[in-house]
Amino acid sequence: MSNSLDTQSVLEVLRPVQDPELRKSLVELNMIRNVAIDEAGVVRFTLVLTTPACPLREFIVEDCQKAVKQLPGVTDVQVEVTAEIPQQKNSLPDRQGIPGIRNIIAISSGKGGVGKSTVAVNVAVALAQTGAKVGLIDADIYGPNAPTMLGLESAQVKVQATEKGEVLEPAFNHGVKLVSMGFLIDRDQPVIWRGPMLNGVIRQFLYQVEWGELDYLIVDMPPGTGDAQLTLTQAVPMAGAAIVTTPQTVALLDARKGLKMFQQMGVPVLGMVENMSYFIPPDLPDRQYDIFGSGGGEKTSKELGVPLLGCIPLEINLREGGDAGIPIVVGQPESASAKALSAIARAIAAKVSVAALT
Repeated sequence: MSNSLDTQSVLEVLRPVQDPELRKSLVELNMIRNVAIDEAGVVRFTLVLTTPACPLREFIVEDCQKAVKQLPGVTDVQVEVTAEIPQQKNSLPDRQGIPGIRNIIAISSGKGGVGKSTVAVNVAVALAQTGAKVGLIDADIYGPNAPTMLGLESAQVKVQATEKGEVLEPAFNHGVKLVSMGFLIDRDQPVIWRGPMLNGVIRQFLYQVEWGELDYLIVDMPPGTGDAQLTLTQAVPMAGAAIVTTPQTVALLDARKGLKMFQQMGVPVLGMVENMSYFIPPDLPDRQYDIFGSGGGEKTSKELGVPLLGCIPLEINLREGGDAGIPIVVGQPESASAKALSAIARAIAAKVSVAALT
């Protein structure tokens, strides 16, 4: 082993290597740890990413290995990759965080029927598949569909008496903890409530649930800009919101209003998701049909100055998976829509990490 090969020389040669999202040195961000060098010239260290869903993980590892191999005496570079998800910032002291929860993310839409719940459920499961600890609040009190989509339609949610009052024990499936109004009412029972009652149950879902430690708490919002949105944005600090739309003009018009609402409430908009971008017929998988138009999400995101997080095709198996309680990222992970949803989950995680560290 070369006399010049030591921990300091390894850190120095890694200093120019940057996190592509944060555009800062890995060394300065304390993402390089536990450097060890053996007598044979094998260099080992731990790369601590800001999210297990990092979309550029392999590129970062490759850049690190190339940098270290430039040192004389290095025979091999072995990188162990882990993740520490940062805590979201809270610049609004009047909003009370939830102990143990690092990041709260809203999945919202301007109008109903654009597939917001499908996106929320699959993003939550995709994040859990990376190793993150994930919870999901079904805040669509009047139309709670998440239990069906997560295969928890018959789940029984326990209520525990504690010193702080009654606390709900969330249901769990596909790596995701879930609370929903669907667990508290009969299947065909309508929820006929005014704003104050809705406000109360959403706060209960936030503060009176045994969430434990979570990296991400995803909130599936009802459509629009009403009481549920106001309650959430005024109650807790949020890492950001993703706005779901279709390419159709009427959906985009409402999506713009929903996006502006979050901005006015001081919530970062992570970007837009275009769902039902095109239809892929099962018997002709190479064909695409623009049923709801095309390019609307990209055009609107550019006009509003926010990223387009991804475009999800419309496939029959996407709907079938939701009805059967098996999200498509679990049931058919190689499908076009599953790959798009997983990429969107990674993009959301990356943007949350950047916001927390800048």
